Amino acid sequence: MKLTDAQIKHAKSKAKQYKLSDGRGMYLLVKPTGSKLWRFDYRFKGSRKTISLGMYPEISLKSARERLGEARKLLSNDVDPGYYRKIQKIVTDTNTFEVVAREWFAKNSLN
Repeated sequence: MKLTDAQIKHAKSKAKQYKLSDGRGMYLLVKPTGSKLWRFDYRFKGSRKTISLGMYPEISLKSARERLGEARKLLSNDVDPGYYRKIQKIVTDTNTFEVVAREWFAKNSLN
């Protein structure tokens, strides 16, 4: 059964964390601290894996389902969504020390 916005809003924290399933491997993890986290459980090449889809309410139910669709599309193309996310972060991270140092050197060199 799919989750509704009302169910998510009224989900209260308990002594132990618990899951509210939305189907297709996605669920809302409700922690004892009261935080609510979107997660996606999947299998890739025989291994069980989990990725985060974001934190509620910053990521709405609709947005979480869109992210789930993107992750499932990667799986259908035989790409691990967790690994893909790590690679994307490395490729798009332009504020590494090396990049900043090279920019500084290029601006300050006396060539």
